[in-house]
Amino acid sequence: MAIQVGQQAPDFTLRDTEKNKVTLSEQKGKNVVLLFFPLAFTSVCTAELCGVRDNLAFYNNTNAVVYGLSVDSLFSLGKFKEEQKLNFSLLSDFNKEVSTAYDCIYGDWFNDMKGVSKRSAFVIDKEGVVQYAEVLENAGDVPNFEAIQQVLSTLN
Repeated sequence: MAIQVGQQAPDFTLRDTEKNKVTLSEQKGKNVVLLFFPLAFTSVCTAELCGVRDNLAFYNNTNAVVYGLSVDSLFSLGKFKEEQKLNFSLLSDFNKEVSTAYDCIYGDWFNDMKGVSKRSAFVIDKEGVVQYAEVLENAGDVPNFEAIQQVLSTLN
C-alpha cells in the first residue's frame, strides 16, 4: 500500500557503506529525507545524488539528514559513494524489505531485472511522520527537489 502524507513512516534498520546499522526511529528529532534510487553507477542516479551532494548545505540548514537507498550491496554503494564523493549516507536495501515496505519497488524493470527500487523521495519530520511522498514510475524522472525543499523549509 502506498505511503501517504500524514502517516507514521515505516521503521527500518539498514547498513550504510561503513557497515554501521542505521535505524529510522533513532533519527527522531531530525527531519529525514529518504531517496530511493534504482542502481548505483547509472547516469540518472549519479546526476540525482550528485545534485543532492552539491546542495547538502540546504539540508543541513533544515536539520535534515539525507539517506540514499538502493538494492545494491553495501560494497557497490561504498565504491559509488567514494567515486562520486557523496557526503551523505547510502543504505543498502539488498533484501528489498524497505523498498517493499515503502511500496517503491519494481516487479519488472529494465532488461528483465526484478526487485529494483523505484526512484522515490520521502520527507519524514522530527516525529517520524511522512510529510512528503513521491514515487516515480519512470526511472528517468527525478523527484521534485523544489517541493522537497519547500516542505523542509516549513518544518523548522
